[in-house]
Amino acid sequence: MDLHLDGKIAVVTGASRGIGLAITEHLTDAGAHVVAGARTMSDRIAELQSEGSVTFVPGDLAGAEAPAKLVAAASRLGGTDILINNAGAVTARPGGFTTVTDEDWQSSWMLGMMAAVRTTRAAIPGMLRRGGGAIVTIGSVNAFFPDPGVVDYGAVKAALTNLTKALSKEFGQQGIRANSISPGPVLTDLWLGNGGVAETVAEASGSSAREVADRAVAGTPSGRFTAPDEVADLALFLASDRAANITGTDMTIDGGFITTL
Repeated sequence: MDLHLDGKIAVVTGASRGIGLAITEHLTDAGAHVVAGARTMSDRIAELQSEGSVTFVPGDLAGAEAPAKLVAAASRLGGTDILINNAGAVTARPGGFTTVTDEDWQSSWMLGMMAAVRTTRAAIPGMLRRGGGAIVTIGSVNAFFPDPGVVDYGAVKAALTNLTKALSKEFGQQGIRANSISPGPVLTDLWLGNGGVAETVAEASGSSAREVADRAVAGTPSGRFTAPDEVADLALFLASDRAANITGTDMTIDGGFITTL
């Protein structure tokens, strides 16, 4: 199915690895040019930049300046048609709520929420001048599946889901659509890499990282993690005009992890 993304300019935060990298690759495959924001350039982003399909903009998106710098780079190329708010991180909290410090909360909030706020705030004026655009924010099932093991992460993702709905209401009649995606466990370093959720929980519980990962999806209908490419496929659909009347929606991709209506 042609998503009509050829020639579009997309801004992707947290683009160097994981879900962000998968979305970047899928966008470039569809003919879009991606302005990719991350702290460091991965080998794959460097390769895509050498091919002319990506413009990499380094920066810490938790900081006040990097989001506007990223959008400014897109403006120099013509403007932002698509914004993918993907930047974020999770730290497992096996010690529970009382062990999460003010600094932990601040760090989670600045990268998980304020990066999206600042990038969106910078992108919207240009989208309005261009007659519209699409915003897709990568959330998490933890927005509505509270887990004390990732208490700060879940609270931030709930705020992101709320923000997305509010954006859809304010800007829908001006041609800007805003939707969010809530993945369950995904095959990325965030879950499975060194220092990821599985390893951190395993160290605290005396089990192996593999056992922790297996338990995370054991009770789901699909019985497996979601692949980054699967999240990317959904993000591209929501960013395309094939989803032209979908806005203010949160779409879950979790293998059936969430069982409530």
